[in-house]
Amino acid sequence: MGIFRFENKYAAPSRDQRQRYMKGEVEEHHFGPDGSITLILYEHAAYLKDDIEGIRILFTGDDDKKKAVEEAAGMVEYHRNRAESRNSFNNGNTTDG
Repeated sequence: MGIFRFENKYAAPSRDQRQRYMKGEVEEHHFGPDGSITLILYEHAAYLKDDIEGIRILFTGDDDKKKAVEEAAGMVEYHRNRAESRNSFNNGNTTDG
């Protein structure tokens, strides 16, 4: 079917997309720092939200829905690596005494 990427948290699936794909039973999962990555699984679609970066992705169709889990894992890894790199930075102006 398709993958629709929305580059900020205010851009969202259209009414037509919500009515067509985002219906039926819902299963919601939270990942990442403070549960900031949300994966919402529908019968034939998945909606992935990254509240840190403001990215939203709608995966439609059974084949693309499978890609949503991989993308969620990639987002978690990205944020984990990013946090680790920030923690490893040492400012040269600090002293140990």
